[in-house]
Amino acid sequence: MQTLLVTGPGGAGRSTVAAATALAAAREGRRVLLLCGPDADPFPAPVPAGLRVTPVDSGQEFRTELAALQERGAALIGMLGGRPLGTEELTELPGAEQFALLRALRRAAAEPATDLVVVDMPPLHQAVATLALPAQLRRYLARLLPAERQAARALRPVLAQLAGVPMPAQWLYETAARWDEELAAVQAVVEAPTTRIRLVAEPGPAADTALRTGMLGLALHELRTESLVANRLVPADAAAAHPWAAGLAEQQRAFLDAWTRRGLPVHELAHLGRDPRGTDDLAALSATRDLAPGPAPAPGPGWTVEDRLADDGVLVWAIPLPRARKSELDLIRRGDELLVAAGPHRRIVPLPSALRRCTVSGAALTDGALRVRFTPDPRLWPRER
Repeated sequence: MQTLLVTGPGGAGRSTVAAATALAAAREGRRVLLLCGPDADPFPAPVPAGLRVTPVDSGQEFRTELAALQERGAALIGMLGGRPLGTEELTELPGAEQFALLRALRRAAAEPATDLVVVDMPPLHQAVATLALPAQLRRYLARLLPAERQAARALRPVLAQLAGVPMPAQWLYETAARWDEELAAVQAVVEAPTTRIRLVAEPGPAADTALRTGMLGLALHELRTESLVANRLVPADAAAAHPWAAGLAEQQRAFLDAWTRRGLPVHELAHLGRDPRGTDDLAALSATRDLAPGPAPAPGPGWTVEDRLADDGVLVWAIPLPRARKSELDLIRRGDELLVAAGPHRRIVPLPSALRRCTVSGAALTDGALRVRFTPDPRLWPRER
């Protein structure tokens, strides 16, 4: 099964393109599931054959999850003198949308009889943060509640029987383990080779800036971009009839040519002259050639370690960061981890085993990749016999 995440700068029509993409794939005979916002209704009844639409209700997800958490911790809450909150009292908190979307994505990946899952994601900068969340939270849990430090594991059941309630530490570690398991399942979907990202943008200076920053974040988190949809292009007949439309079309074409030269597949969608509504408008957009996603492409270059010990005495960790600027990059080595900052995006990654026995001796940005040099530490590096 394939997963296609559709995002882009705000206001670029990503929800419309997500629905049109799902329709195009369904008309090719694929069984498609479209995840969209709770208020979205892209297909008035009846929904086209081969297509299912599932709204993601973050409010209901939040209430259900918190109610389940209260139920599991009922004994502990009672011991502390607390009173559980009723379902009608629960108000959705900031960030609930992200978690609801991730849970829906995990469930969709396990849906039977599905060939393609199309997800209407938040705007690009929020989408990057959402997709990076599972790995980040798992790192926090491992640092704050390391499983290997659960003291007196064998005594906890005995202590719980004596006290009559589950011990707080036991409940906390069990909850953390359950969260880690759920986050790991979501992370596996996000990082799967069959999961790709489709960007949607209206060619112009603002969109170009947003795309550069967003794609930098996607590259930092090693998330694969499948294609770019250039949306709302001025039709040729409109450009010929109106001078103002001709000027806009010329600007769009300049950015469209620049995006194409960067090697990313680009789909062109003409402006319909109105806001697309209903199946007929979406069918007009979905008729565009190749809008339905094809087979997953071969993965691009990842974070690779280059062995230059013989020539330069260093190992080089190459981190692809297309269109990055030197002024917006930062590196911090902390023990066996490396913090990489690229513009507004940050990622902390564990060092490969060989690099843990080295010291950072420099870095350079060349040809769209950050190359970090590591020099073997004589105290830790194996000596030749």
